[in-house]
Order: sequence, then C-alpha cells, then structure tokens
Amino acid sequence: MTSESFTDEEDEYEGNWITPENESRSDNNKKTRKEMIEDMVMKEELKEESLLSKSSDDDRTGAQRRRKQQAQQNKKERLEQQRTAELAEKLGVTITMLDAPEDDDFEDDEESEDDESTKAVELNLPSYADQNGKKWHKQVDKELEYDSGEVDYEPSVVDGKLVVPEAPPQTQTTKRKSIQLQKEPKKAGILVGSAGGWSLEVFPGDFVVHRKYGIGRYEKTTLKPKRKLSEEEIKAQSIRRQELVREFRESFANENKSEEEQERLLKEKVKTFGTEADLDPVSNPQIPVLEIAYSDSLVHVPLERAYRLSRYRAGDAAVKPRLSRVKGEAWNKAKRKVMMSTAQLAQDVLALYATRETLQRTPFSPQYEKVEMQKFSDGFEFEPTVDQQSCFEAVENDMVWRKRPMDRLICGDVGFGKTEVAMRALYRSFVNNRQAALLSPTGVLAAQHYKNLCKRMEPFGVKIGLLRGGMGKNTKVGKKLREDIKNGDIDIVVGTHALLSASLEFNDLGLLVVDEEQRFGVKQKERLKLICSGIDVLTLTATPIPRTLQMSLSGIRDTSTIRSPPPMRKPTITTVDEFTPRIVKEAIQRELDRGGQCFYVVPRISMLEEAAETIKELFPDIEIIMAHGRMPRQGAEENVALFAEGNASVLLATTVIENGVDIPSVNTIIIQNAQNFGMSTLYQLRGRVGRSNQQGYAYFLHREDSLTEQSAARLQALSDLQSLGSGFDVANRDLEIRGAGSVLGTEQSGMAARVGFDLYMRMLKKSVRQLRRLDLPSVVRTNVILPYGEGSLEASNSFSIPESFIEDDSTRVEQEGNARLAESTEKLVELTQQWKENYGPLPAKLQAKLKTLHLHACTRRLGIDLVGALKSEGETKTRDCILRSPSIRPRHWARICKTLPKKMAPPGLDLIVPARFSPTGETFVIQGGKKYNWDQILEFDEKEDEDEWDIADQEEVEAMKEITSAMKIKKMEPRYVEDYPRFVITDLGGTHKRGARVDAILKLLLGPTKVVAKNQKEDSEKAIMASELRDKREKMKQKRKEEEAAEKLKNG
Repeated sequence: MTSESFTDEEDEYEGNWITPENESRSDNNKKTRKEMIEDMVMKEELKEESLLSKSSDDDRTGAQRRRKQQAQQNKKERLEQQRTAELAEKLGVTITMLDAPEDDDFEDDEESEDDESTKAVELNLPSYADQNGKKWHKQVDKELEYDSGEVDYEPSVVDGKLVVPEAPPQTQTTKRKSIQLQKEPKKAGILVGSAGGWSLEVFPGDFVVHRKYGIGRYEKTTLKPKRKLSEEEIKAQSIRRQELVREFRESFANENKSEEEQERLLKEKVKTFGTEADLDPVSNPQIPVLEIAYSDSLVHVPLERAYRLSRYRAGDAAVKPRLSRVKGEAWNKAKRKVMMSTAQLAQDVLALYATRETLQRTPFSPQYEKVEMQKFSDGFEFEPTVDQQSCFEAVENDMVWRKRPMDRLICGDVGFGKTEVAMRALYRSFVNNRQAALLSPTGVLAAQHYKNLCKRMEPFGVKIGLLRGGMGKNTKVGKKLREDIKNGDIDIVVGTHALLSASLEFNDLGLLVVDEEQRFGVKQKERLKLICSGIDVLTLTATPIPRTLQMSLSGIRDTSTIRSPPPMRKPTITTVDEFTPRIVKEAIQRELDRGGQCFYVVPRISMLEEAAETIKELFPDIEIIMAHGRMPRQGAEENVALFAEGNASVLLATTVIENGVDIPSVNTIIIQNAQNFGMSTLYQLRGRVGRSNQQGYAYFLHREDSLTEQSAARLQALSDLQSLGSGFDVANRDLEIRGAGSVLGTEQSGMAARVGFDLYMRMLKKSVRQLRRLDLPSVVRTNVILPYGEGSLEASNSFSIPESFIEDDSTRVEQEGNARLAESTEKLVELTQQWKENYGPLPAKLQAKLKTLHLHACTRRLGIDLVGALKSEGETKTRDCILRSPSIRPRHWARICKTLPKKMAPPGLDLIVPARFSPTGETFVIQGGKKYNWDQILEFDEKEDEDEWDIADQEEVEAMKEITSAMKIKKMEPRYVEDYPRFVITDLGGTHKRGARVDAILKLLLGPTKVVAKNQKEDSEKAIMASELRDKREKMKQKRKEEEAAEKLKNG
C-alpha cells in the first residue's frame, strides 16, 4: 500500500470517527451511533477483501521469487554467523546470534499461541522503518541533510523542464497498515560477552559509544581479514597457499585444459588469496568485527574488544545523537569536560556516603530470627525464588546488621513476590515490638494489602489497621483508629495518603514500606522525608522512576532486583495499534470465547460513558462494571470485588486498577488512548493480566493525531520489552526517553547526554575510586564456621548482655546493638569503658563475648564474609583457617601493608588472589612476613589505561554477583573459597587449642584493620569538606548575582 492510500484511508476514517469535538455534528445524521460503528467495521473488512482480490498472479510469482532470494541470503548469513561463533569461541568470547527468522506467515492466532517463539506483536506506530524494510537511520540521515540545508531539494529547471527532486520521506504520522513484528525484534542483533561477565547487546541501527572514538551507529557483525598475523600464522598461511596451488593445478589437469588455460586460471585463483573469495581459514585468517558507522568513517571493532562499546542512552530519545567524528579532538574534549563534572559529583557521592553512615538507630535484634521469623517464613505457601531469597537476606542485613536506617529499593515485576519481602520485614518489626506502616497509592491496593496481611498475620497475634480516604480525624472511625495507633494498640497500619497526614502520630514507628513509589508526587515525598527520619524504609516498585534508578545504579541507594518469574507464568502478548472498534471487538470476543473476563481502561473519568456505549454497541448483551477514583466511599473496591466474583464480563475503569487487582480469570486488557499514559503505568496495567497459566493479551490502542515522538517511543519500548522480569529494563528505557533529571541537587543529564549514560556512570565510578585512597568495600556481616561455634554471632551464639549487668530492658537492647555493630575495635573499647564507668566491672562471660565482637569488627572492615577451617592440600595435611574476602585485590593489600610499622604483611597471614582478579592474569600470592616492593605491585594498577580499567571493572562486577551468600553456608567446603580472593592462616587448628583460635585470628587482623579504618575515615572527612566548600562557593556566587541584579534594578 502506498503512502497516498494511507492518507486517503485516514481522511475517510477521520470523517467517520465520532470524538467529543465532532459528536455534536452527528446529531443531525440520520444513522444511529450503532449503525455508524457497524458501517466502519464493514468498510474496513471490505477494504481488506478488495486489496486481497487485487493481488495478481504476477505479484504472487514476484513474492515467491523474493522469498527464495531471501531464503538464500538467510542461509549465507547463517553460515557466516556460524563461522563467527566458532572464531569467537577461540577468542574466549561468547556470542549469541539473534537472527531475524525467515519470513513465515502467521496464518491464525492459535498457531502463534502454541509456539512462544513465533508470537507476533502488532505494531502501528509512526516509524522510520518503511514497508520495504529500509533502515530507519538512513532516512534520519536524509532528513538531517534536508533540515541542515546540506542537500538542496528545491525545484529547478533543466533543459526547459521543471524538475522536482525527491525529498526524504518524513516520519509517518498518518494511519498506516499494521506491521507484523516478531515478539522480540531484538533478533536482528547480537549478544556478545566474555566468560568473566562483561556483555553487550546491540541491534542494527542502535547508537553505541566507543571509549576511544565516541558516539557511532552499529551496522552489523561481519568477518574481516586479519591484518596482523603472528609468525606461526604467517608460516602456516604460506604452506597452505602452496598446498592450494598444487590442488588447483591437479584439478585443472584433470579437466584436460590446455597449459595456457591452466596458467590463466591459476593466476586468477592466486589473485583471490586474501580477498573475500578466499574462504580457506588458514590461507585467509578472518576475525569477527562489529561495524560501527561514524560521521566521517567506518570503524571495525574486533569482537574480543567489544567491551569498549556500550549502548548510547541519554535524556531525550526523541532527539537522535549526532555521530562523532573519528578524526579530530572533539570526542576527547567532550570526555575531558565530563570527567571534570564526574570528579565534582564523586565528591558529593562520597560526602553522601559519609553523611548517611552518621545516621543511626537501634538495630533490630537477631535473637528472633531463628524461631519467630522462621516460623512466619514457613507460612509462605510457595517456594521462594532465588532472587526472593537474596532479597530476604538483604533486608535482614539492613534491619538487623546495620546501625544506619535501611533505605532499600526492591524492584520486581508484578506478581514476582515483592509483597512477601515486605511481609517478612513488617513481621520482623512486630516481633521487635515496633510499629510498622505500609503506604499504598490507591484505596484498592491498600484494601488488597490489608486483606492479605490479615490472612497471613492474624494467627500470630498481629493487630492490623486500615486507614484510607473518608476516615478523617473528625470521623468516629478515623478518630478511634488514630488513638489506637498513637497508643500502640495497632501493630501494623495499612493506608493511602492519609498516612502522611500531620495529625497522625505513631507510638514507636520502626518500619515504613512504600508500595509503588513512582505513584507519589513531590509533596508526598517531602512529607515522607520528615516521617522517615531515623526509621527503616523499604520501597517496592516494578518500574522505578529515572532519578531513583540512577541513584541505585550509582550506588547512592541500596537496590535489590527480583527477576525470577513464578513457575508456569507466560509473557503477555502485546499489540500496539491505532484505535478501531474492530480491534476492540476481536479482543473482547476472543476472551469471551474462552470463558474469561476483560479489563478496559481509559485515561479520564469523563471518557467512561463513551467507552461503555462503544462496548455496548459491539456487544449489546454484555455486562459491564465501572470503577474509578471518584465513586462513593469504597465504591471502587466493591465493584472490583463484584467483578472478581464473575458478575460482569468487562471491568471498565481508570488507572485505579493499576495496582492491587489480581484476578486470574482476567487475561485481556484493552487500554484506550495509550499515548496518554506513562511507561510505568502502561507496564503496571499490562501486569494485571496473565497472572495465571492462561495466555495474557494486552492491547495498547492510540490515536494517531495525538501521538508524539516520546509517546511513540514509550509504546515502541513496551512492544519490545515483553519478556517476564523486564520491569528493570522498562525503567532503563524510560531513563533513556525521559532522562535522569537532577541527582544530589546537580543537573547531570546534560553531561550524560554527551557521552551516553552508561559511559557517564562508569566515569563516575572511576572518579569515586580515584578519590578513595583505599577503595576496599566492607561487608555487613561475617559467617564464622569454626569448631565448637567459636567466633559465631548467629542466632544460637548471638551476643547478649546479662540482665544482672544492665537491668533496664530498653537500655540493654540499645547497648547490645551498639556493641554488636561497632564499626571498629576502637569504638568497642570506648563502649566497654563507658560500661565500666556506668555499670561497674565487666562479668567474665561478657569479656569472653567481647573478643568475638572485636573479631567481627575486623572481618567486616576487611571485607571478609566467610571464615572457616579447611584441610590443606600439601603433604603436611594441616588444618588451615580460610578468610574469604571477595573484594580485596593486590592493590588494596599493598597499600595496607605499605602503611604497617614493618611495611610487610603480618607473619602467618597469606593473601591468595585467583587469576581472574589478578592484574597479572595469574594467581597472585603475597606471603605474610615477607618483604615486597609494594610500589611495583601498585604500578599494575596505575598503568591501567581506560580500556583495561573498563574490562577489569566489568569482569569484577559480574564475578562478584556469582559469590554464594556466606550466610547460607553451613559447612566449610573448598568450592566456596577456591575461586575468590582469600587470606590463609596456616595450621590454625593444630597450633591453637579450643577457645584460642579467635585470639589468634584477631591478633593478625588488628593491624591491617586499623590502617583501613584510618584511611576510610580520612577519605570521608575530605569528601565532606570538599563538598561543603563547593556549596559555600556556589552560595557566594549566587549571592553576588542577586546583589548585582538588585543594584541594576536600583539604578534603573
């Protein structure tokens, strides 16, 4: 179909469509609304039939020929891709070729439902991709040339005739025929990475950033002749070509050709050596490369160096980035400016880290984890996924094993188990005799949480209250509930924005859970900051807002992600198209035919009646129930409950059903005017269906005349990201479209756009590392597995102060938490000195336990998460003590030992760093008590260039993810330590008796721990001072501007 026919179709369509603006004009029309809609459906069907009937035999023959050619081309590409994969494997690089499958027609819906790999997505968006499959970016280039005036498209006179040059086709914003895309359009690109962990996923046309050359456009992956050959390769190539010449001669001789003909053919064959026609892998060695287009040249990046590339993501996806020039200094200048910006921001980040660590509250006690928390956890009727288990542990660490208040974001798809994480945190607050609150954005979601909490927690004696709209402080119910909360008679309160009221007082609030953070506005979040001061906060979301996402990616905010889907869950098939009654009818009819129900969502309450009329005219006998936010008290919740009971086939609603509605019988959702919704809202709405083993369908229907480039980008992203667990990816794409906004009060989105968000965050991370003299991360807790339970602080061995020593319960609990989580041995000494002054001499039993606390203060500071004993592999068969420290590197240990009094590692304490974490690429061993040239070891770190640092950092990040949680380990085994950096104390079991092992370990760790504590303290103080100084300068600058402006105003 030509573009002209699209325009004709749209004109006719717009003339018939009844909108609020032209509805008054339809009053004079003799046809009823129902008849007009039926006519529209009939016309569309007749048009499709007429188009099919016009297809001639010649057209079919041409189509068959094109398919045959395409099949041959696909076969050739598959062979090249197979060769590329083989070469990549030899280079130690993993590559997944995501080919576009052959052009198979989807004949019916049932066929696509059975095979998940062939599910189709209907997409009808303004797009740069035309029906002939031309590359959209070439069209963008033409448009840019046209807009910039580089190419003249004005009419001219040639040989007496008027010639009108063809202008570049503009972005299609008119109605177009629905394009059938594969469920995963990613299958046009590649996924490449290394065994260590770095990875890159790109598709033709994607903008990428090369560390050295700048912003380019990925074109394809291809094979190119290898330019630099080793001596062995050159020798093998020469021998192979001689063999080929002999083979050619023998072949020509067997064909009875003349000598002249043989020589001529042989010369032609020899000329092909080293060209594309030379397919012999030895004669013509090839390497797989990624072809990247720049404004002035093409760059071929070898596959093993793909770590130098990252996808370009910036603040405004509607504005395509300008391709960099390989020649010149423009890219290097841009990087230098960004580096200066990240250096300043790094100081702010470190200052924030330091300030955050100064915030303290009494931690939750570990004594309830073994019995009470385990009993509650056993009530979960499903088997937790791996990601859920990680979230459970992360939240426990924050609440029990940190002194600073928890501020953790749990990101997971709808139905993936975020609520269970919140429930366990709420119950932990209850057993520790502290109140908890759960804040929800809507009354429907609050009612759902209240129902679930009552079902799960009331058997344990938890008193739960529900506070929502209509329960004001002057109402009888609202007044009574507020009094119960203030007096502590309510353990957990669930509510909407009413929880943020200034009139609400808590008895002892210990935890606040915020569900769907993105639904709260600026004012609500400012109020949250006041409420949350000094208490633990757990935030749940499926799609974090860009600023929250950036803070989590930069490490400013703790984040856990749940990506593992529940069993039997299927991805929802998404259709993006222009709104027509025919699509609505087909969608609803399909669901009714399989005995299900539908959601129908509109953006405004005023549109509900019109939508209801449309549905009624398509299905006269259908039952419809409405739900929206302005219904009488509890009206929306009651209607949703009636719908869930099966009293209607369609629930017509606004976004009030975005959260908290879980009805397994509803597996189709239709969203009208989808261009008016944000990406997060659309993603949440899509998550309302497909929550059982039935296939879910989501229809995002838009109006062409209201579609903007950003709304088109949102819909395109949702059609691309359909796999289970893609909520974090949706948030990342939203970050691309909307930008990161303001972080730490400083606008950084402009700088990120210059080099791309990924490279910007990497540069920021490197700046933070350079500012820290000793960037050794600490751990929250250490699992000590020594004989007879020595050194353990877990449930059965948890630290406690005798009641006879401190009689007051609240004071005793507070002091236990202070001692258990003391950040250094110096703090412990100060604390015990205070105890002696206030309560008298320490009991002998308490003194013995304090040694264990000193050990844990040291291990946490040195990043040691696991301590245990293993038999050595040598001939002596000693029992060595292994201290696993996943984050430590030779540079860390060199800086620490260089500062020690004797400038060497403590005798008996050896460090072993496996090859994957070593700067030399080989296992690195530093023996205790031995002199080393520490500066030489540090040179490995200082000599790292930008590319080497990038790949090492990516490998390190991915490797850290593989570490088995130390707290899950019950018995020490070699597999838990042999692949990670570790300290080794030889023959600890043989040379030390029972009860003396803690003293021996502590003696070796005290010196290095003090060095680390001193360096980190100085780094924090320096960062805070630098940040405060810059703030003062900015205030002085702003004050001068205001004074100058006032002076100008005064002088007229």
